[in-house]
Amino acid sequence: MPEHTDVTTHSFTDCHALARALAERLAERLRAGIDARGQALLAVSGGSTPVHVFRQLARAELDWSKVYVTLVDERWVPESHERSNARMVKADLLQHAASAAHFVPLYTDMPTPEAGVAAVRARVAALPFPFDAVILGMGSDGHTASFFPGGDRLAEALDLAGTAQVLPMRAAGAGEPRITFTLPALLDTQALYLHIEGEAKRQLLADARLGLGAGKDYPVRSVLTQTRVPVAVYWCP
Repeated sequence: MPEHTDVTTHSFTDCHALARALAERLAERLRAGIDARGQALLAVSGGSTPVHVFRQLARAELDWSKVYVTLVDERWVPESHERSNARMVKADLLQHAASAAHFVPLYTDMPTPEAGVAAVRARVAALPFPFDAVILGMGSDGHTASFFPGGDRLAEALDLAGTAQVLPMRAAGAGEPRITFTLPALLDTQALYLHIEGEAKRQLLADARLGLGAGKDYPVRSVLTQTRVPVAVYWCP
């Protein structure tokens, strides 16, 4: 096992160049998964940052009927809600060729993530692990997935010895209650990508990686310091 995480950074001039490159890499990973075991599994992040990647990937030539897509985390809101990650994935990724993929959401119609987590765990347990690719984003507070500073189950979610695949998460900075894959579950992957944009986030990531100042407490640091899976950072201004 390496002493330090292998973190490589791929920089692009703009979001469109980044989207083309990352989508091509993701498509390669999905094809490799299909070739190796007859199916592939992709976990994606919500928010506005990955939209261009999704629109590029949606047109990739591969057997999408053999691809399972899920989210790394979800706000506990129905798909009809404007802040639903599932809604965004369906609008921007599960289109064109990718409309044949199997989407596995993390939200159920239970009133809280705590009430719904058992059903989500059963749903997730049926997925064809390992992930072929996981795409993470990062917030300006250093969170990734739903690993928020001050999260009520943050330590449990980041525990590399933990056995839970998904957990509820509540935090002041999260807005809605959340449901999230845990860090050890996300590291059960063939490839891990961290997609960020803007100079401020590049500096934040550098601080987190080196543990400088507030960076030592950013939850994303747990991704950057684990030694199980190399991290490929995709960045543009």
